[in-house]
Amino acid sequence: MAAIPETVWHAENAAKPNKFGVLEATQHIVFRFIDSPHDWRSAHDRPLWPRWRALLEPVLTQAVQDFGYARGDFPRIMLARLPSGRAIPPHIDANPAAKWPHKIHIPLTTNDAVVAHFGGRAHHLAPGAAVEVNNLGPHWVRNEGATDRIHLIFEYYDIDQPAPEWLAAR
Repeated sequence: MAAIPETVWHAENAAKPNKFGVLEATQHIVFRFIDSPHDWRSAHDRPLWPRWRALLEPVLTQAVQDFGYARGDFPRIMLARLPSGRAIPPHIDANPAAKWPHKIHIPLTTNDAVVAHFGGRAHHLAPGAAVEVNNLGPHWVRNEGATDRIHLIFEYYDIDQPAPEWLAAR
């Protein structure tokens, strides 16, 4: 992660499709993203995905193997960098496309002063450990350390699982 030039972080962050006010403090390199905030089942590759795919797919596959889906898909894949001294305020992911897929974080770089709050309690996520975060409940993060926090964040769902009733009723 240290080898990613600042110019790439800045250019990708400026062009990111996830420009939500709550994420203002976080920089993103987005590899895949949903086509609509209403449905996670349609997504597209972003320009850097072909160069990163061979590196990231084995990590994604290993992180989700316990789900046991015959046909799983990753509608959103990104790197998220929370600079030292910054925070993401408490929020709930409200768009319908966030209601269904599993949201998984893999810390790549962190420090002892990064605290993530989800599931009603504080967590310090260890580098390399895949952790599912309930984004439908209040969650937030604070980086009071001297170094940036970078996570690989992705969503995962079972293509063969029937769509929820609330989606069909839309």
